[in-house]
Amino acid sequence: MSVKKILVTGGAGFIGSNLVDVLAPNNEVLVVDNLSTGSMENIQHHVAKGVIRFVEADIRDLDKMYELTKNIDIIFHLAVQCVRVSLHDPKLVHEVDATGTLNLCMAASKNGVQKLVYTSSAEAYGDGKIIPISEDHPLESNTPYGAAKLSGELYLGVYRRTYGLPSVVLRLFNTYGPREHFEGLYGEVIPRFVVRAMNGLPPVIFGDGEQTRSFLEVSDTVRAIVLASECDAAIGETMNIGGEEEITINNLAKIILELLGEENRITSEYAAPRPGEILRHCADMSKARKLLGFKPEFGLYDGIRNYIEWIRETYTDYGKLLGQIVFDWKGKTSQGTHK
Repeated sequence: MSVKKILVTGGAGFIGSNLVDVLAPNNEVLVVDNLSTGSMENIQHHVAKGVIRFVEADIRDLDKMYELTKNIDIIFHLAVQCVRVSLHDPKLVHEVDATGTLNLCMAASKNGVQKLVYTSSAEAYGDGKIIPISEDHPLESNTPYGAAKLSGELYLGVYRRTYGLPSVVLRLFNTYGPREHFEGLYGEVIPRFVVRAMNGLPPVIFGDGEQTRSFLEVSDTVRAIVLASECDAAIGETMNIGGEEEITINNLAKIILELLGEENRITSEYAAPRPGEILRHCADMSKARKLLGFKPEFGLYDGIRNYIEWIRETYTDYGKLLGQIVFDWKGKTSQGTHK
C-alpha cells in the first residue's frame, strides 16, 4: 500500500493488532480501542517506538468518532463485542456492533473518508444450509451478535448508496492464531483446547462435537483484509474470508492433542450445547479468490502448530492461563473446569 492515514478500530484486539503489525511500518496509523477486550500489550511495541498513535475511545461516542476520523483515508473497522456476550447481554452487543458501526458511517461520510473496510461475521448466515457457504446464502443468524453484525452491513450499504461512502464488507469465519483470546467469555475454541491440553486436561466440547467450522490463520485473515482495502473492484462487495476446509470440533481436538503428543493420554470431555450453536460452517472463497487473488498460505495443521509454538514462547505459566478460562456461556464458572 502507498502511505495512507489509517484508522483501525479495535486495533488493540486479536485480529486488529495483527493488522496493525502489517500496516504500521508504511502508514500513519491511528488505533482506537476502549480496551474492554483489547490489550495495550498487543500494540505497546509500536506505541513505544512512536510508530502508531493510540487513543482510548469507544465507537459508541459519536462526537469522538467525528473528531478521530478527520483527515483519515481508510478506516478498518474491527471493534466488536463477541457472540458469547450477545447471548446474555444483547443490548450491549447491539450498541457496539450495530450502533457503533452506524456512528463510524456517519463520521466517515461527514469527513470524506476514502474507504471503510468492515469485518462482519459468518454468524450472519446462521447454520449452513448449502455447503460451502457462498455470499448469497440465506442470512438467518442464530445469535444477537450475528444480527448486530448484519445491521452494520446494512448501514454500510445505505451510506454507500445514499451518501457515497465507499466500503467493503468481509464476512470472517473462524480466525485463530497469536493473541487470540482464551480467557473469560472471549475465549475461542483453539486457545481453550490448547491451554487445557498443555495443562494435561481434556478439551471440553459443547454438544456432540460434530458441529463444523472453517478456520483461517490470522496472518491469512489480515492479508485478505489488506487486499480488500487495495482493490477498487471490491467496493460495494461482500466477501467471505475463511478456511475452505470444513472440520468437526471433534477432529479439531484430535489435531491439537496429536500436535501436543497427548493423543494417547487425553480424551475430550463433553458439555451441554450452547444456545444458538452453529452446526455447519464452511466458507466458499471463490469470490475472494477472483476479486482479491487471495489464497490461504497456512493449512490448519501447520497453523495450529505455529500457534502452539507461540504460546510456548510467550508464556511460561500454563497453569495461570488455565485459571482464566470460562466454560459457562454466561461466564459464571472458571478455573478451567466445567461445572
